[in-house]
Amino acid sequence: MTIRVFLVDDHPMFRAGARHTVESVPDMDVVGEAATGEEAVRMLRGGEVTADVVLMDLGLPDRSGTEVTRAITAPPPDRAPAPRVLMLSGLEEDDAVISALRAGARGYVVKGAPREELLRAVRTVADGGAVFSPFVADRLGDYFSAVHGTPSRAAFPQLTNRERQVLDLLARGYGNRRIARELVLSDKTVRNHVSHIFAKLQVTDRMAAAARAREAGLGD
Repeated sequence: MTIRVFLVDDHPMFRAGARHTVESVPDMDVVGEAATGEEAVRMLRGGEVTADVVLMDLGLPDRSGTEVTRAITAPPPDRAPAPRVLMLSGLEEDDAVISALRAGARGYVVKGAPREELLRAVRTVADGGAVFSPFVADRLGDYFSAVHGTPSRAAFPQLTNRERQVLDLLARGYGNRRIARELVLSDKTVRNHVSHIFAKLQVTDRMAAAARAREAGLGD
């Protein structure tokens, strides 16, 4: 049985490379391509093309790959099987991976992955499995370990899960760089989270935020 693959990416050279990789094996065929999210939704939801696996770029020019994934994996009106989405992206931050999974993606592979890794990922997703690049899998493990260790939502319900994680580490005396390493985030992302925490807790510095956190049982 031939696996029907649909490509969604705004870079013609990348689509050409992906097409060459997919069509280099006898059990796969590229049945269509789209350069924008709108085009992909129209072709896949409108019945112009039927695909088993969609290779989806996360950063499309008109709509995010996450949004497009959510649209094309929703149950179609005729109850025909929706295509399975394998996200391809240069972004390796855990928030991007989690957003893609929540939207319905069945896998997340970093762009530039070896040819055999990509082909194996396509076959796994076509068979109903889930697959991640080794580096992405490591980040997911770090992400869920951090989430598991986050105190209850009862403390500071106005904060997001990620902001509570940052506040917990801040209350332990960690600087931004160490928080970034612990949660596998960029320094800029941590700085943004800290600013949001200050605003939501109505404090002006790290010492005041840490004191509020420790009073609520964080930072142990």
